[in-house]
Amino acid sequence: MHNSKTVEILVGLFVALGIAALFMLAMKVSNLSTFSSEGGYVVTARFENIGGLKVRSPVTVAGVRVGRISDINFDNTTYEAVVSMSIEAGYNTLPTDTSASIFTAGLLGEQYVSLEPGGDEKYLQQGGEVRLTQSAIVLEQVIGQFLYSQAEGGDK
Repeated sequence: MHNSKTVEILVGLFVALGIAALFMLAMKVSNLSTFSSEGGYVVTARFENIGGLKVRSPVTVAGVRVGRISDINFDNTTYEAVVSMSIEAGYNTLPTDTSASIFTAGLLGEQYVSLEPGGDEKYLQQGGEVRLTQSAIVLEQVIGQFLYSQAEGGDK
């Protein structure tokens, strides 16, 4: 009888460890545990089309993650998406003429914002705005334009 209790306790501990491991994996995959905005600063950028960009998508400079998307809103007067980016405190020397583009990681991967630093001597600060932006490329629009141009070319 004593031996079966020990086996039950060991099985219970094993199951608890498995659940804890799955929880840790879920936290890593969702990137909730890898970024906190403490000490960082928030800048915004306006895009005509953000494609599939989501909150918590990466913000990179030269391929290095420097922050995350913290909020996405819609401006009713300009009809643009306003993307708020939380940049880590260690990356506080981004020039004010930095440009932002939305790219896709791989062919079907997640979308992210890539910042391209300019040459200005002043730096972006809390509440600053990235004015030079390039919207996401929507695959359906590109295919539609290609098909339309092929149809026009075939008439000649």
